[in-house]
Amino acid sequence: MNIFVCVKQVPDDYVEVHLNPTTGTPDVEGIDQVNNAFDTYAVEMAVRAVEAHGGSVTVAAIGPEKCQNGLKNLIAVGANKAVLLSDPALLDLDEAATASALASLIAKCEADQGESFDLIFCGKESTDEISAQVGAMLSETLKAPFVSSVVEVEPVEGGVKAKQETESGYAVYEMALPAVLTVAKPAYDPRYPTIKSKMAARKATIPMLTAADAGAVKQDNRVTCLGYSEPAKRQAGVRIQEKEAADAVAKAVAMMAEAKAI
Repeated sequence: MNIFVCVKQVPDDYVEVHLNPTTGTPDVEGIDQVNNAFDTYAVEMAVRAVEAHGGSVTVAAIGPEKCQNGLKNLIAVGANKAVLLSDPALLDLDEAATASALASLIAKCEADQGESFDLIFCGKESTDEISAQVGAMLSETLKAPFVSSVVEVEPVEGGVKAKQETESGYAVYEMALPAVLTVAKPAYDPRYPTIKSKMAARKATIPMLTAADAGAVKQDNRVTCLGYSEPAKRQAGVRIQEKEAADAVAKAVAMMAEAKAI
């Protein structure tokens, strides 16, 4: 089973991000770029599938040269190959343009290795934009079956079976290959690299392709971000200090009535 995993590097979500007062855009200068959390779940799921059933895992990203470090981190936790699509022409793509570029990169990798990918994984969403659209648009571009928010996957005769997490429980689908899946949080966490695997990954050579190399023609963005706004700051609460419970309740009810909350 050959699996292609699309990954994205995002600002570390443990760091609180504010808007730059001059540009009005998120100020991410000085914040470390890390592999998107849901993408790391996708890589772990892919590696487990290959360990159980054989095959290979290729991870790929679109971004600047420094993204190579993040890809090497994924090699250290089990990915077999990595490729980076890096070209100034492919900066600031919307979801549809990103899906188009990824489809071209997938075709290029398949041509280079002489075989097709059985599965294409994406994280269900990125922690910066949180649009959850690239995977679905990629499946449409590739004309491949699609299931979102997958937490389990296993091969079956003629295809794969995927377990999808829903708001009310789970749904299970079977589909032919190749297929595109977006991965939610499974029942396990991504593994940690060993010292040995980290040292080996540092020596890995990651091909860095231009748009021309991959045959990726930049699509015009269909969506434009008009601006950002920070969430309103929480107002200070009111402390009720009556000593008797009945008095405290009466005051709370009166305050809510005055605010027309009840």
